[in-house]
Amino acid sequence: MSDLKEADLKAGNLGKANLKGANLKGANLLEANLRWANLEEANLRWANLEEANLEGANLKGANLEWAKLEKANLERANFEKANLRGAKLEWAKLEGANLRGANLKEANLEWAKIERANLEKANLERANLEKANLEWAKLEGANLEWAKLERVNFKRADLKGANLEGAKLEEADLLEANLRWTKLEGADLKGAKLEGANLKGANLKGANLKGAKLEEANLEGANLEEANFEEANLKGANFKGANLKGSNLKGANLKGANLKEANLKGANLKGANLKRVDHLSLDHLSKVKTLYDTKLDEELLIILKEKCPALFEVPDYDE
Repeated sequence: MSDLKEADLKAGNLGKANLKGANLKGANLLEANLRWANLEEANLRWANLEEANLEGANLKGANLEWAKLEKANLERANFEKANLRGAKLEWAKLEGANLRGANLKEANLEWAKIERANLEKANLERANLEKANLEWAKLEGANLEWAKLERVNFKRADLKGANLEGAKLEEADLLEANLRWTKLEGADLKGAKLEGANLKGANLKGANLKGAKLEEANLEGANLEEANFEEANLKGANFKGANLKGSNLKGANLKGANLKEANLKGANLKGANLKRVDHLSLDHLSKVKTLYDTKLDEELLIILKEKCPALFEVPDYDE
């Protein structure tokens, strides 16, 4: 086992080197060449790897806690079950990297390029991925609890069963992403792009989706209790069997949406567009909080005004 603790290897050429289990704690590897190097189970805690080239390197089970990897090339590198807690990875290139089961708790991945990377079952709790690119990335079963994900690119990413409770996803791009059975309770998705996303069975209880775009999204069987959909675009979305109890749909566009077997008890539909909504009935709407200024198909509007006139009165609350 090599002991290179705090060694100065700045700009060193270590391509394809066998450093398995090496002690590189606090080492200076700034701009070093470590392409295809074997660093399996190596100790790189507090090491400086800024702008280093680790393309294709093997870092399986390595300890990179609090390591500096800003602008490093980590394309196709293997970080399976590696410890990257608190690591600094701003602007790092992680395209196609294997981070399965890695610990990235509190790591900073702002602006990182993580397209098509494997982050299945990785721990990203409280990590900062603001403006990072994770298009087509695999995050099934990953922990992103309380992570900073503002303006992140999750286009077509697989987040099935991931934990995103309390995550900050304002203006995130989740176009056609797989979010089946994800935990998004209390998450902030204000202004997020979720067109065509699959949220079947997801838990969005108390989530903020104000102004979010969910056109043609699949929310079948999702828990949307007390979620905020104010001014959201829900055109053509599938809410079959979804729980919308106590949700805020004020000013939301639900034109052409499917509400078959959805629970709308206590939902606020003030100013919402419910025209051409599938499976909308008197029984459905008689349990909502208000239909004041709601846009409805003429036939249903006439029946509701006759049977439930109180729902069309000006609400005595400021919402």
